[in-house]
Amino acid sequence: MIKFGKWIAKHRKLIVLLSVLLLIPSLIGISKTRINYDILSYLPNSLETVKGQDIMVDEFGTGAFSMVVVEDAKVKDVQKIKHKIEKVDHVKKVLWYDDLADTTFPKEMLPKKIRNVFFNKNATMMIALFDNTTSSDETMEAVSQMRHVVGKQCFISGMSGIVTDIKNLALEEMPIYVVIAAVMSLLVLCLTMESLLTPVLFLASIGIAILYNLGSNIFLGEISYITKALTAILQLGVTMDYSIFLLHSYEDNKVRFDNDKQRAMAHAISNTFKSVAGSSVTTIAGFAALCFMTFALGMNIGVVMAKGVVIGVICCVTLLPSLILIFDKWIDKTTHKSIIPDLSNASHFITKHYKAAILIFLILLFPAVYGNNNTQIYYNIDKSLPQSLPSNVANKKLSDDFHMSNIHMVMLKSGMSAKEKSQMQKKIEQVDGVKWVLGMDSVVGSAVPTDMIPGTISENLISPHYEMEFICSDYKTATDQVNRQIAKINTIVKSYSKESMVIGEAPLTKDLADVTNVDLRNVNIASIAAIFIIIMIVFKSASLPVILVAVIEFAICVNMAIPYYTGEELPFVASIVIGTIQLGATVDYAILMTSRYQKERIRGNTKRKSIRIAHETSMLSIITSGLSFFAATFGVALYSKIDMISSICTLLARGAVISTVSVVCILPAMFMIFDKLICKTTFGMGHIQEIKED
Repeated sequence: MIKFGKWIAKHRKLIVLLSVLLLIPSLIGISKTRINYDILSYLPNSLETVKGQDIMVDEFGTGAFSMVVVEDAKVKDVQKIKHKIEKVDHVKKVLWYDDLADTTFPKEMLPKKIRNVFFNKNATMMIALFDNTTSSDETMEAVSQMRHVVGKQCFISGMSGIVTDIKNLALEEMPIYVVIAAVMSLLVLCLTMESLLTPVLFLASIGIAILYNLGSNIFLGEISYITKALTAILQLGVTMDYSIFLLHSYEDNKVRFDNDKQRAMAHAISNTFKSVAGSSVTTIAGFAALCFMTFALGMNIGVVMAKGVVIGVICCVTLLPSLILIFDKWIDKTTHKSIIPDLSNASHFITKHYKAAILIFLILLFPAVYGNNNTQIYYNIDKSLPQSLPSNVANKKLSDDFHMSNIHMVMLKSGMSAKEKSQMQKKIEQVDGVKWVLGMDSVVGSAVPTDMIPGTISENLISPHYEMEFICSDYKTATDQVNRQIAKINTIVKSYSKESMVIGEAPLTKDLADVTNVDLRNVNIASIAAIFIIIMIVFKSASLPVILVAVIEFAICVNMAIPYYTGEELPFVASIVIGTIQLGATVDYAILMTSRYQKERIRGNTKRKSIRIAHETSMLSIITSGLSFFAATFGVALYSKIDMISSICTLLARGAVISTVSVVCILPAMFMIFDKLICKTTFGMGHIQEIKED
């Protein structure tokens, strides 16, 4: 690695030039990578609700729909709006009462059930069917065009509207995330480092690594908007440590080699690669654990972030050293006195009062675990968005005007008799919260003459293999009420036809909750097991992995317990990913201190002296890393209006601080108490127990 370091130092200008040129394919890759704004699309294809969505596209040529509410408009004006919507590209059909009867036919003469579907007081409702899936680019563009062509008294609700609003809001906010994270990190680095230029070089190197990572996502085809929003923030916060380590090593080696900068940098690269390669493995393992999720969003985030860490390490030992050497004179010219005071006294105080740290740990342990296990989670996507967005306004109008919160769809397999369909429909209508059921059988069986029903209606509701029915629910998505309702409806449908199925937003969200509940347990087990094994191999110890993981897991429990005691609900994504990310990203703080403690004990120092040296030498680096991680996430948490992103960033920012405090205060206390056990259970430290304590 020293030879490699010398080559980097010698060809620094060439490396910077190549790095800049590589930005071209990266930017092309970024522009060609599709962004997916639909969380539900990451559910496993094996689920019946997901299969049903695909069948609907294949059989009926439609994969999504929106309810369009029109207020205070005459029948002829509503009909004009309907025709405008039907002219929008990718709107396959708009269902309204004029499909059942001529507009001259008084609506009062329609059967009560049909009338209640389309009319209520001063409002009327249409169902717009799209020729593509909920989150396809074509459907989102169609929703945008529909909003453009209809008037202010027209409201477009449904999942497609929600996904469109997520896209518009994310596109507006994402560039600001990067700016906020960069400015906040720059501020922290300027306060904690002795040069004003060094933080700029750090951000330049990490920024280029982020662009490489985003550009290489083209091989994945598409990434989630959550993945894209978090990539820059997480990569900045997680890989900043590597840059700090390189700089400290370079400064030390400049003194060692009498200011021979190229030689100093070669050794700094060698030292950094050895240290960073080891510590980055735990971070990669944390992200890789997300790939064990059945919910494919976990793999999406895990692969992108693990790849980002690898790219960050490569840039840290190639691009950053080149930039530092090129601008070394300017770094010296912009040097200022360190703002952070000497932390020796604070370190001595913490290690001296280790019993107090253990006492606090024991006092907080039970409420932390209890709060972590009982934090409330929500799954409805629209709750994570501002209520002022068009989709949420439309959903409220739908609820207020028609007392409708959900539309389920039943895909009836062909072969059922008219009598069976009628019986099934009556049973479904008796389920709590069901307002009406609308299908071909309900229309044909009504007082409306059969010859008044145009063929276009049957074409949209009947295919060679399936028949479609709509069920109106008064219950909101992701509530216990709607989940029980779906289970009852599904039982009724299956009793008549096992191949028939209930699909829609609420059934998909119910499956989402079931899947992610299992994922949460599996991901936590996988991340803890992977990092435990890595630490065990690195330190050749059976006890140190338990201590280190316990300290960080305690910090995670404290972090996740706070929402429980403040009465805050978390989006499901945050609850799943935070544990693995916080563990993988902050266990490095514990590893840094543990490495020095082990080194000092093997050298022959006493327990107390080894802990003091390890704590004093690593405290500043841990605090700087923790503050950098906090800075990269805190500003975004305050700014973002998308709760899935702001909640994750809030947890990460708070988690960075809690992990830092836990490692700085609790870990040395653990060493003090379990030193004998550590020595007995760690390879190469067995003889240390014979050394007399001070």
